[in-house]
Amino acid sequence: MDKLSALDAEFLYLEDGSVQMAIAGACIFDDPPPPLADLEALVASKLHLIPRYRQRVRTVPFELGRPIWVDDPDFDLGYHLRHTALPAPGDDSTFRRLMGRVMSQQLDRDRPLWEMWLVEGLEGGRWAIVFKVHHCMVDGIAGVGLLTVLLDMAPDVPLGEPEPWEAHREPPGARKVLDAWGGLAAGFFSLAKDVPASLAHPVTSARTALATTEGAVRFAERLTPTRRLSIEGPIGPHRVWAHSSAGLDAVRTIRTAFGGTINDVVLAAVTGGYRKLLLGRGDDVDTAVVRSLVPVSTRHEDGNGVPDNRVSALLYNLPVSVADPIERLEAVQAQMADLKASHIAEAGETIASATDLVPPVVMGVVSRTTIRSMRRFGQQSLNTVTTNVPGPQFPLYCLGREMLEYRPYVPISHGLRVGTAILSYNGRLFFGVTGDFRTTPDVPVLADEAATGIEELRELALERLGDHRPS
Repeated sequence: MDKLSALDAEFLYLEDGSVQMAIAGACIFDDPPPPLADLEALVASKLHLIPRYRQRVRTVPFELGRPIWVDDPDFDLGYHLRHTALPAPGDDSTFRRLMGRVMSQQLDRDRPLWEMWLVEGLEGGRWAIVFKVHHCMVDGIAGVGLLTVLLDMAPDVPLGEPEPWEAHREPPGARKVLDAWGGLAAGFFSLAKDVPASLAHPVTSARTALATTEGAVRFAERLTPTRRLSIEGPIGPHRVWAHSSAGLDAVRTIRTAFGGTINDVVLAAVTGGYRKLLLGRGDDVDTAVVRSLVPVSTRHEDGNGVPDNRVSALLYNLPVSVADPIERLEAVQAQMADLKASHIAEAGETIASATDLVPPVVMGVVSRTTIRSMRRFGQQSLNTVTTNVPGPQFPLYCLGREMLEYRPYVPISHGLRVGTAILSYNGRLFFGVTGDFRTTPDVPVLADEAATGIEELRELALERLGDHRPS
């Protein structure tokens, strides 16, 4: 049986009446849209490559094991494909509202946890496909991988025929329990097998253990409560969403002039967006600490081909008190260099692996208790989430139509009223900012300022480069 990892299951536990843990991407096209029947035929021809799309989550009796994936015997592709159109003129604000409504609805737990929306009527003759997938199925990297499976890398790829499929029967409850505990025992046995190797290389093992411990301590230190800001606190069930974009060539120019990584430049631009957002809301940016959860991929090429979540995390304090954009970028670079040397990401990966060995009934109780506490009392350790995912740097096609943009969506949770997703595609960066409908309807300020910040840094970079500017 195929079990959810502890991290996958955690994204299920996080959901309640106010939190919906689906990620999404809005793919924008400008050729005439295809009929829904053609889109259904396209997805049907690809389903054998993404078995999760025909599987649903089932629990183990009395939570004696983690939830498992089982085939949906009543799988109906038509249920997962939705078709809608924007009222004229179909401007961007109307599309943003639609996206907010779509992402405010929890996916049906009795069916495979995904939807695909064909949206017609966007301004300028454009249309969109919104891919909505539960976070328990994929992280950002795996989500991009699914996109490259569903879409084509050339405009003239012939449509394939669906492969035969028959649902396997769901195992009985007793077998689920036995398999779960057998898997837990196998996990402990696998851990025990590593002991002789550790004893054979005591110095290396000690260094690894010391680095992991140091990373865990540094992580815990960064969970100290921060001063309350207007962008943290309880959230409701409804969402707002905004987006913007910038050219990757601008980011490369900035790196040439000021050094650092693409992620450094992106975080500096996002920090500028939070600074403007907070100033507009009356927060004191000079004393504010905006602590962001920054997911870090721990994905390795293991060849299993199954999407899932493989991430650790850094806790990053966005330097919103720094007004000068160059100084802000330098502050980001210094802090990211320190975090990368802190072993926090490695400690997070180790902890995530260790939680797979915790009895699921314990994990479930702890998770739900923590979530209820966060919903009732809030939390002040984190203010936001910022995820940056590299996407394909070549065009993708849907039934011969080129995808022009890929606008990402990241969910928010208790205490986090704002979240930012960044995804690169075919030479551009796309920002997607999620907010709580009632408390943070002004997230377009952050999205717009992030793109503006890239352009501002580009102009400063060109000034510094002078005659050495890129052609």
